[in-house]
Amino acid sequence: MALLDYFRSSKPNVTSANLAKDRLQIIVAHERSLRDSTPDYLPQLKLDILEVIKKYVAVTSDQVNVQLDQRDNNLSVLELNVTLPDK
Repeated sequence: MALLDYFRSSKPNVTSANLAKDRLQIIVAHERSLRDSTPDYLPQLKLDILEVIKKYVAVTSDQVNVQLDQRDNNLSVLELNVTLPDK
């Protein structure tokens, strides 16, 4: 009967807001685990870098490559390769 009492008893700190918050945290954590390892900001970062480079050198977006590598839990490496035109 103790198992049934667990489901019947109301917990004092459980409100619909707290329950919704907990469920949302689970959903967000699950969605993050399903996404690829590329952060959302990386495409915008590439565009920003491209605009800065274009102020000084005529390049296209094909000539700029931006990659983010996760080496371990505390280390991320941002790699930027720019193919400069011959002049």
